[in-house]
Amino acid sequence: MKTSVQKNQQKPKNASRLQFLQKVKKMKRIITVQDISCVGKCSLTVALPVISAMGVEACVLPTAVLSTHTAFKGFTFRDLTSDLPSITEHWKNEKIHFDAIYTGYLGSFEQINLMHSLIGDFGGGDTRVIVDPCMGDNGALYSGFTQDFAKAMAGLCAKADVIVPNLTEASFMLGIPYVEQGYTKDYIEELVKKLAELGARRVVLKGVSFDDKKLGIVCYDSQNEKITWYFHEKMPQSFHGTGDIFASVLTGALVRGKTLEESCRLAADFVVESIKATLSHKDYNWYGVDFESAIPFLISKL
Repeated sequence: MKTSVQKNQQKPKNASRLQFLQKVKKMKRIITVQDISCVGKCSLTVALPVISAMGVEACVLPTAVLSTHTAFKGFTFRDLTSDLPSITEHWKNEKIHFDAIYTGYLGSFEQINLMHSLIGDFGGGDTRVIVDPCMGDNGALYSGFTQDFAKAMAGLCAKADVIVPNLTEASFMLGIPYVEQGYTKDYIEELVKKLAELGARRVVLKGVSFDDKKLGIVCYDSQNEKITWYFHEKMPQSFHGTGDIFASVLTGALVRGKTLEESCRLAADFVVESIKATLSHKDYNWYGVDFESAIPFLISKL
């Protein structure tokens, strides 16, 4: 038989466990929909560790499995599209709630259509929808994508709370010529307003630059018609997967309660820190940045 002293000694332990369970219950949860490359730092191999490091539960819906990302030669590819409906149906049966839905690279029209269903089933209320229309760069669409695909992606962006295109993706979704350089501030501001007219409430346009030293992000909130700019140091080299890093940090920061402007600054600064960490190594990996070394920087800014 336990004495009253023994019972009292158990209370702090039980109280601590209760506090722990309450904390876990309050943890925010993001579902991110992207492919996974077994080797290479992009898509889910970036989103999962980065979002988790930010103190947010990262759930995944993998659209495909690749042996490496597509910058390698001879990679293997397995399409998982047919598996997605049964996975999401199970989630519906379990009544799982997501605080955010974050979509990245989608490889087909069918996957875009499935994202419409996913948003319909799990969106609404306080669930944010962030769409990174990952389909092109440097004035061209990725291999296999067409203008019709860009139009379908624009339809998905219409259901988003926040979209995160670069200049190439913005141009193709709007069906206008891509302008590589020589554009004005007025042109960019008009561009983000046109993107918002697709249906998304807020637009984050990446890769804006007016000189060789700075690279910028433009944020537009259509509700209050507020436009904010943020420029950071332009790095001497670009790397595969930095767009995925940016979108992952942006999503994690928004779910943690930061404003759109704060989230954009944090995401941009973390990308810069990750590239700096990569370039500090004599024999750095060409296929992705050393974001792992920059995670303490990210955590310190939350």
